[in-house]
Amino acid sequence: MRLFSAPVPPDFWVSSSFNSWLLPSGAAPEMEGLAIHAEGNEKTPFYHEPVLLDEVVEHLAPVEGNFFIDGTLGGGGHTEALLRGNATVKGIDRDAQARAYASERLREFGDRFEAVAGRFGEMARLASENDWPKADGILLDIGVSSWQIDAAERGFSFRSDGPLDMRMGESELTAADIVNQWGEDELAKIFREFGEEKSAWRITQWIIEARVLKPFETTLQLADGIENLLGRRGRIHPATKVFQALRMAVNDELGELARFLESAADLLKPGGRLGIITFHSLEDRMVKQHFRDASRTELDRPEWPTPRPNPDYRYQLLTRKGVAPGGVEVERNARSRSSRLRVVERI
Repeated sequence: MRLFSAPVPPDFWVSSSFNSWLLPSGAAPEMEGLAIHAEGNEKTPFYHEPVLLDEVVEHLAPVEGNFFIDGTLGGGGHTEALLRGNATVKGIDRDAQARAYASERLREFGDRFEAVAGRFGEMARLASENDWPKADGILLDIGVSSWQIDAAERGFSFRSDGPLDMRMGESELTAADIVNQWGEDELAKIFREFGEEKSAWRITQWIIEARVLKPFETTLQLADGIENLLGRRGRIHPATKVFQALRMAVNDELGELARFLESAADLLKPGGRLGIITFHSLEDRMVKQHFRDASRTELDRPEWPTPRPNPDYRYQLLTRKGVAPGGVEVERNARSRSSRLRVVERI
């Protein structure tokens, strides 16, 4: 099998925002919080650059006999590192192309690796149905693969024209369905909440009027229309946050994360570790809040005479703050800049 190495990144424009996707100089950032898992298809070659790899290995500490679950298999970079520590790994991914690529890439590890079709939000069901043991560690690397962004036919990007799709897997709902069928309140809500878009209502009203004349079918049709509506200020394309919101809605990204967090502790053995890499502030806040709440031994309220045991106490915090990539990694892979790793240990 031929493996593709990640191309050397060119000079990148760096935003001060935690959320921003970093693009080569002269290009405009399109979407926020994108992971540089790099894989590919016939039109977009596979390449792979797992983020925070050394930090993941340090905190999950794989040894022979360990059982791990990688809930976001992607190209298999993190999984490979765990396998090289002589662990056994189940890698979950909703994308058939990613599973096929990772299976080929990691076939040298034999039956210590298995690619599993599914979403990380249904990990508890997959574990139960397949009789998996309690895990020594679980990893999530939340983001969109770079090859998905670069592949115009997937419809995530407006760097080139493509169908307004944005599906990571085989769900029926597409971005075009949302833009053409959802009502004003629903559209404005996802643009405001998922995209944190200040012009959410104005964009929504334009979409409602424009789709009567011609349904939205392509990425550039939507992106160019938003740019004409709002104008262009600075290096960030005005459609960036709308595309982020649509992608998150199509793939139910926050819902997936919430469902996973609800059941994750039950999948770990005592002493097992959970690591989650996020790329934008919405997901990072969810993970931070959940880990904080589940690591408190006691709860206290003004109206209570004394503190009470926390019924949701599940974890010990191993990272008080999100672990960011070092300067060497950011220099090598500028898209890793916004990544944050948080780790807890099951009590």
